[in-house]
Amino acid sequence: MCKDIYDKPHDSGELQDFHDPDFHDPDFHDPEDLEGSAYTGFAQVYDEFMDNIPYDEWVDYLAGLLRDHDIHDGIIAELGCGTGSVTERLAARGYDMIGIDSSEEMLMIAREKAPVDGGILYLEQDMRSFELFGTVRAVVSICDTMNYLLTYHDLVQVLKLANNYLDPGGIFIFDLKTVYNYEVILGNQVFAESREDNSYIWVNNYDHESRINQYDLTLFVQKYEDDEDLFRRYEETHYQKAWTLDEIMKAANEAGMHFLKAYHAFSGENPRPDSERIYVILQEQGK
Repeated sequence: MCKDIYDKPHDSGELQDFHDPDFHDPDFHDPEDLEGSAYTGFAQVYDEFMDNIPYDEWVDYLAGLLRDHDIHDGIIAELGCGTGSVTERLAARGYDMIGIDSSEEMLMIAREKAPVDGGILYLEQDMRSFELFGTVRAVVSICDTMNYLLTYHDLVQVLKLANNYLDPGGIFIFDLKTVYNYEVILGNQVFAESREDNSYIWVNNYDHESRINQYDLTLFVQKYEDDEDLFRRYEETHYQKAWTLDEIMKAANEAGMHFLKAYHAFSGENPRPDSERIYVILQEQGK
């Protein structure tokens, strides 16, 4: 549950099995039917509920990977930048940042948070069709944004776009939640948190055949209206796909990119069978 999301509104909190013969949702047939969309009600409380993410440590690791490939400055584009928590930290390290997200609400918060002289350009674009004015030294995408690509076609398309907008020899760094994470940690689990002025219930339904995880997210956000203290309810349904490293390598090759390395997250080690998150580094080819 993080960053640029693909969602489908629904009226019920009932779990839905995509391959159950008794399940006949007319709006859902396969991943190609799901349209890219964005956080709605969750945008305004996103940062509050994500305060358990050690963004400083994550960006330290990401910046280290950039330095390992001799990228100490210049323009970097972030796909699925959300409210800009990573974008602004990279900008503070001297990079000229472009943050791309499909959610107007998330970008509104990002712009409000950004320092006046922060040098960050935020663009409201779908990562599957993003456009830049020129090339960049690196493209980054973390907090499992790439898991929200549900089809192989979309995965290849994003990699093609990244390859197109990278400087010669530039790199694309992104993270992924793993199949292990969905099957063992998240799949079919329920998480909930209640705070003073908002709360959420997060229900997961993981389909092993498609490797798509459905998130049913119910939010209760405090509102003050007409001198009344009310809680407004929001319901959103989001989807993520568990990609294998072999699929990523195949897609990179098809997109014309060179696979450099994959790491067990926040380390210099190779991915392990029990890795919950991995980092992938691809390099531009063809210019």
